[in-house]
Amino acid sequence: MAKVGIIGAGSWGCALAWHLHNNANQITLWSALESEIRMLKEYHEQKDKLPGVKLPEDIESTTDLKKAVEGQDVLVLAVPSPFTRSTAAKMAPLVVEGQKIVNVAKGIEDKTLMTLSQIIEQEIPQADVAVLSGPSHAEEVGKGIPTTIVVGSQKKETAEYLQNLFMNKVFRVYTSSDVLGIELGAALKNVVALAAGIADGLGYGDNTKAALITRGIAEIARLGIHMGGRIETFYGLTGIGDLIVTCASMHSRNRRAGILIGKGATMEEAMAEVKMVVEGVYSAKAGYALSQKYGVSMPIIEQVNKILFEGESAAGAVSELMLRDKKVENIDLRELYQNSVEIPW
Repeated sequence: MAKVGIIGAGSWGCALAWHLHNNANQITLWSALESEIRMLKEYHEQKDKLPGVKLPEDIESTTDLKKAVEGQDVLVLAVPSPFTRSTAAKMAPLVVEGQKIVNVAKGIEDKTLMTLSQIIEQEIPQADVAVLSGPSHAEEVGKGIPTTIVVGSQKKETAEYLQNLFMNKVFRVYTSSDVLGIELGAALKNVVALAAGIADGLGYGDNTKAALITRGIAEIARLGIHMGGRIETFYGLTGIGDLIVTCASMHSRNRRAGILIGKGATMEEAMAEVKMVVEGVYSAKAGYALSQKYGVSMPIIEQVNKILFEGESAAGAVSELMLRDKKVENIDLRELYQNSVEIPW
């Protein structure tokens, strides 16, 4: 049995609290919001964000960050990506040398273009930082519906420890050393999911969505390989796997927000109606900035930015995508493999 502090009591934090408790671990669940903790203590349920998933009564819920961090074997950082840096900074004085922190949020900081694990390592340099990602909607994980996911770490022993901590008969966990590739795929698929939702809102069909998924992963992989990620990561669970589920499911807040935008809502109106952080909105600017920095063509990411921040109409953005210059579909994949980063373990 491990002692696990889960930092963030939204839908994903609560689903993982339920899951890790089922794996016979001792769980402390933290939120900065007193109203959330009162709800969890009274109802043992995140009624706003994860209704229907009852948490065991021996999960301790608290607003005391010290209680949630100190003495824990593992910390699961599950706050929305815009709050990763501020939360990590508050945690830093409480974290001991080598304490394991698993980031489970998805995003890129738009001002620094840093991934979330890079932010955590900067704010808490004494921590042993890993990431957990893959096709895993909280609404399904909290009901024990089978899924498969990836834990990434630069240390093989850390990845294998966390694999054993999280894995059970309905939650299969693979390991990877490509932390950068995992995080880029996880963050940027949310932007493509916004595009897929916008297409749904415009009334387009399955052909359109298949095209967005296929060309979306091509964009993400192009950027990721230029940045040092490995091609197989982008065509695995945290790339194409997570992209498919996020573009197709109504559990996806990014797709739901996109549908509203496609129907004419503004970005702010869509986010207000979804009532949760729409990570793709925050990652869109960062994704486009990275494409400019590395000289990588990312037309879907570019058009999503124009819709969100420049007043471009959704229908106009689709026309821009369809009428671009003619292209070859794929370059020689052997070149990408030859230039990919060597696997460290």
